[in-house]
Amino acid sequence: MDIHSISTNCTRAEYVGRAVLDTIGLVISGADEKLLAQMGIGGKYRALGVYSSRTGAAGQLTALDEAVKATSTEVLTIELPRDTKGWGGHGNYVVIGGNTLSDARRAIEIALSLTDKYVGELYISEAGHLEFTYSSSAGRVLEKAFGAKYGQAFGFLAGSPAAIGLVMADNALKSAEVEIVRYMTPDRGTSHSNEVILAFSGEAAAVKAAVLSARAIGLELLIAMGSYPNVPGTSYLED
Repeated sequence: MDIHSISTNCTRAEYVGRAVLDTIGLVISGADEKLLAQMGIGGKYRALGVYSSRTGAAGQLTALDEAVKATSTEVLTIELPRDTKGWGGHGNYVVIGGNTLSDARRAIEIALSLTDKYVGELYISEAGHLEFTYSSSAGRVLEKAFGAKYGQAFGFLAGSPAAIGLVMADNALKSAEVEIVRYMTPDRGTSHSNEVILAFSGEAAAVKAAVLSARAIGLELLIAMGSYPNVPGTSYLED
């Protein structure tokens, strides 16, 4: 096969679109029952939306959280594979279910459209990476992924190398009164990725303050390792 005969403008019915950080959105109509059984998601939904990125997760999951809120869909599985194109962190792989193919497609379209925004707090350098997110009201995706308190403000931080993540977590908790909902390390809750992750819920002002405090010290420490990070999106959290 001459692979160059395949267009980069995909017209397959399964293809919805793509976004930054090697993110792709797809749909499956009438998913095979044997495959659904192997996936462990039952047979409630035959229309699936599939979303996956090579780098990062919290921003993308926040985008998906908004998409599920806005549509008649349900998040079925969330996995954080070790990836970041061979660096210290993770990617994401998410499957959602819809009553109709149009429901699933619409959710993936919304998620892709919001991805550029919500990955604006991902900082990637030669030495490592930092990832942050904030939601004023967590929905079912963030609840399932990180144990976020449904309807409460949600904050997330990840730092690689893991030592930076631990210092950020400590700084965040000292800066504001928030409730820890998930603590993850290379050997605890991750795919053995070289990072520390802290997810927390609480009052909106406190959660945002904790995220911003972690971001400030995290950037100083990452840059101290010798290079400035790239930001694939546009930062959306103001000091």
